[in-house]
Amino acid sequence: MIVLGLTGSIGMGKSTTATMFREAGVPVHDADEAVHRLYSGPLAADIEALFPGTTRDGVVDRKALGATVLGEPDRLKALEALVHPAVRAEEKAFLDAARAKGAEVVVLDIPLLFETGRDKDVDAIVVVSAPDYIQRARVLARPEMTEEKFAAILGRQTPDSEKRARADFIVDSGQGLEKARADVAAILAALAARNMGKGRR
Repeated sequence: MIVLGLTGSIGMGKSTTATMFREAGVPVHDADEAVHRLYSGPLAADIEALFPGTTRDGVVDRKALGATVLGEPDRLKALEALVHPAVRAEEKAFLDAARAKGAEVVVLDIPLLFETGRDKDVDAIVVVSAPDYIQRARVLARPEMTEEKFAAILGRQTPDSEKRARADFIVDSGQGLEKARADVAAILAALAARNMGKGRR
C-alpha cells in the first residue's frame, strides 16, 4: 500500500484536492477533521485544563483557543503535545483499516507535513500549490482573516517554494479545477504504474 502525504500552505487548495482523491476512490485521512472530532469531546476537558476558558459546553472554541496560542510558542507546543498523539492514533487506525481492505493507495492529508517531520512517514509527497497572488486573494477573502493573521500563519509554515522542491508530485490549483483534477489523475496513474512494475519484479 502506497501512503501519499498531501500538504500545501494555507489557501493553496489542499482540501479541494483531497476531495478529488476521494472522488477517485482513494481513502483519505484528514488531520484537520480528526482535530475537529477530538475538539468536540475526547480532548476538550484536557484542553480546558491547560487553557481555561477555551471550551463552550464541552466543545473547544477554536477561535478562543487560536487567540490563546497565536504568537505564544510555548503554549502552542503544549497544545501540540496533547493533540498530535491523539491524531496519530486515529491515523494509525485509518491505515490499519485501509490495509485490511486491500487499498493500493491512501492519502494522509497533513497541513504541517514538513513542519512536523511527517514527510518521513509517507512513501511520496503531493504538494498543492498556486501563485502567491492567488493564495493571498483566497486567504484574505475568508471571514475574520487579517493581514496580521495571514502573516502569522505563513510564519509557521514551510515556504511554498521549499515544499515544491521537496515534493514528488505537484498539483497546480492556480489554473482551475480541471487542471488540478488532471494532476490528481496523473499522480494516480503514475502510482498504478509503479505498483505494476513492482508486481513484475
